Amino acid sequence: MDAVLKAKGLKKYYGKGEALVKALDGVDLEIERGRFTAVIGTSGSGKSTLLNMLGGLDMPTEGSIRIGHTELSSLSSEEATVFRRKQIGFIFQNYNLVPVLSVWENIILPISLDGRRPDRKFIIEIVNLLGLGKKLDSLPNNLSGGQQQRVAIARALASKPSIILADEPTGNLDTRTSGDVIGLLKMTGREFHQTIVMITHNPEIARMADRVVQIEDGRIVTQ
Repeated sequence: MDAVLKAKGLKKYYGKGEALVKALDGVDLEIERGRFTAVIGTSGSGKSTLLNMLGGLDMPTEGSIRIGHTELSSLSSEEATVFRRKQIGFIFQNYNLVPVLSVWENIILPISLDGRRPDRKFIIEIVNLLGLGKKLDSLPNNLSGGQQQRVAIARALASKPSIILADEPTGNLDTRTSGDVIGLLKMTGREFHQTIVMITHNPEIARMADRVVQIEDGRIVTQ
C-alpha cells in the first residue's frame, strides 16, 4: 500500500535550557492509505502533539509532514486552513459541537465555511449509518455523550476527507459505547475508503485498529 501521510524527523520543542521540553524528539512515521492506525501512549508521551502536527494544527520545530503530494510547511496559514477543511476530518475528545446549532447544522458546518454545497445524499447515508436520522433537528445538549460523538464523526466524514484524525474519541464514553464508536469508525472508514489515525491511552481500544504505533517520551518505540 502507498503512504498517504509521511512524517520525517519530526521534532517539537518548548522552552529553553533547563526548561526545555521535547514533546516530539525525532519521529518518523508513514501511514498507509485506507488503514486504521492507533497511536497509543501514556499521558504526556507526545501523542496529542503528534496528531496536531499530522493535521497541520501546529507546526514542528524541525522535520517535515507530507499529505499526499503536499508538504504542509509550504502552505501559508490561510492555505493550510483550506487544505485541512478539504483533506482532513477531525474528531475531538470533547466533540467541539456548536451548542446553538442543530445536529444537521453542526455536521455541514465545515462544508458551509468552505463555501461548498453539501452532498445531501452522501451525508444522509452517513447519518443513517450512525443512527442519527431522527436527531437532525436536535441541539447537542439534548443528546447523550455517545450521540454527540457520533455527530462529531458524521461532521468529520461529511466533507469526504481522505484522512480522519481522531483525538481520544472514546475518552468520555463508557466501555460499551466506546466499542460501538470504534466499530462505527472502522465501518465508515471501509465504506468511504478513508485513512484513520486515532490516538488513545487505552490498549483495548487500540487493539481494534489495523495497526498500533506506540509513542513514549516523544519517540516512537514500536510500530
